[in-house]
Amino acid sequence: RAFLAVIAMSIFAPILGIFLILRRQSLMSDTLSHVSLAGVAFGVVLGISPTISTVVVVLVAAIFLEYLRTIYKNFMEIGTAILMSTGLALSLIIMSRAGGRSSISLDQYLFGSIVTISQKQVIGLFIIAAVVVLLTLLFLRPMYILTFDEDTAFVDGLPVRAMSIAFNMLT
Repeated sequence: RAFLAVIAMSIFAPILGIFLILRRQSLMSDTLSHVSLAGVAFGVVLGISPTISTVVVVLVAAIFLEYLRTIYKNFMEIGTAILMSTGLALSLIIMSRAGGRSSISLDQYLFGSIVTISQKQVIGLFIIAAVVVLLTLLFLRPMYILTFDEDTAFVDGLPVRAMSIAFNMLT
């Protein structure tokens, strides 16, 4: 399962990574990984699947990150730093409030092992890989225009804000 998970990630990570670097959003994935810890904490405290709660929290954070990007147009790093520290702090607060209700430590998620991945998660990774490849094939030209010049993309009639939010959510 670990080998299959690595194969799935090796399909979509470079595709997303290229656009993240060209859009000068390379810290976005790091920010979302910090925020995902809050999703894990919510899942543990609420007694639901940490995977599902993490996906929900990260999707909300991705949308909020795009909102911060529009507020701080020239200083994207500010929005990234705000969200990164908020996600980490929120996860620590939630887990400290849980007290003895949970036997799971956040350290298990921070320093986990890929060999503990479940079959459902591997299938999910392949679904993500298929979605990323399909969307890349369908929207390569519009993403290329959006990546290099948002003004040109807007003039060209592309839904710039919707595309940016969708890209953040996909990431």
